[in-house]
Amino acid sequence: MFSNNSSDSDQDPYLSGQLLIAMPGMRDERFSKSVIYMCAHTEEGAMGLVLNQVMESLSFPDLLEQLGIDEGDAGSDVPIHFGGPVEAGRGFVLHSNEYQQDATMEVDDGVALTATIDILKAIARGYGPRRSLLALGYAGWGPGQLDDEIRANGWLQAPADSELIFGEDYLTKWERSIAKIGIDPRMLSDEAGHA
Repeated sequence: MFSNNSSDSDQDPYLSGQLLIAMPGMRDERFSKSVIYMCAHTEEGAMGLVLNQVMESLSFPDLLEQLGIDEGDAGSDVPIHFGGPVEAGRGFVLHSNEYQQDATMEVDDGVALTATIDILKAIARGYGPRRSLLALGYAGWGPGQLDDEIRANGWLQAPADSELIFGEDYLTKWERSIAKIGIDPRMLSDEAGHA
């Protein structure tokens, strides 16, 4: 039910800048125990990057070599994340917003997204953003699709913070994201459904 109360009407119904947390019963294995940072969510659809799945099969120096970028000393230990199954060969850098290019998109307070080779060069040479997360591919939803998945208890939502987005302890991001909203993960059912 909708209310005319101004505090209710000021709330954004979309999740840009928020976290999506996969419920334990997520049927799509690609998103099992995933934490996704939502880069865009509008009536036209949604796009986000998985924060807690690192690709062990590809190193940053290997990626730079494939792209023909001269490697600097600064980026040798940059992990590459599985950002999602859509356009798996396309790279995205989620980063702190002090770094800007013409192609940089502001997502939320303090967080931006850039998808150019120039940001990879900057990271490799040590003058990139202060904090960043490099991902290949993204998670995408068509109009209304994400809303339907949330209503079917596929996802929880939580406010994002810098440590959950950029922190290196990716193995515990799912548990820490759930704990952030006051839920004990052991109390969550593996079965989707409605009360």
